[in-house]
Amino acid sequence: MSRQRGRSIGRFALLVMLCFASLQIYFVLRIALMRVVDPASTAFQRSEAWRLANGPREFSWRQSWVDYDRISIHLKRAVIAAEDAGFTEHSGVEWDALEQAWERNQRAEAKPGRGTPKVVGGSTITQQLAKNLFLGGERSFLRKGQELVLSYTMEALLGKRRILEIYLDSVEWGEGVFGAEAAARRYFRTGAASLGVQQAAQLAVMLPAPKRFEKRPGSPYVMGRAATMAARLGSVDVP
Repeated sequence: MSRQRGRSIGRFALLVMLCFASLQIYFVLRIALMRVVDPASTAFQRSEAWRLANGPREFSWRQSWVDYDRISIHLKRAVIAAEDAGFTEHSGVEWDALEQAWERNQRAEAKPGRGTPKVVGGSTITQQLAKNLFLGGERSFLRKGQELVLSYTMEALLGKRRILEIYLDSVEWGEGVFGAEAAARRYFRTGAASLGVQQAAQLAVMLPAPKRFEKRPGSPYVMGRAATMAARLGSVDVP
């Protein structure tokens, strides 16, 4: 009886391993295809579309893909400065930033009334893109581990330039507003290629909380942060 049970456990473990390997192969093929084919949508965009479609009011969807060379260099620099200063240097993951985020999370979770610790923060642009493209919003060690695997795969197969292009064309800049072109037209009535230094800095400042900042894109906080960022954009490297 115990031998039969051991065989059943072994078969189950083998099945889990095969499923995991198949999933990784699927991800690798999807990422490899992105070298030449622009992704039609991301997992995050699809979840947002479903949420908005089932919401209490009508919504408009704004997204227009533009090639890397048609996105203002000021926006590229501003987003790197705001989201991932070491983007051109790391291999997809900033372990020091993850460690600092872990320590912050541990201190926060140690406060009374907190639940199970969650890995939050410390994500590079590559990690953010991996999460948005393939993963849900759940925060767990398992999902974070998959995010790290995807990040290294994307760095190996796509390279910095393509990663930044896909990120800028798919990142959220407001409710139903995705990508640099849609954001430039939504907030400044111009194209992504024509964004100036201050405009680019304003959009970059909005990224951590676009749904909140879109209500007041010209607030003193946004404008102040953007002015500080704009003053140092010239020293930011882009791929």
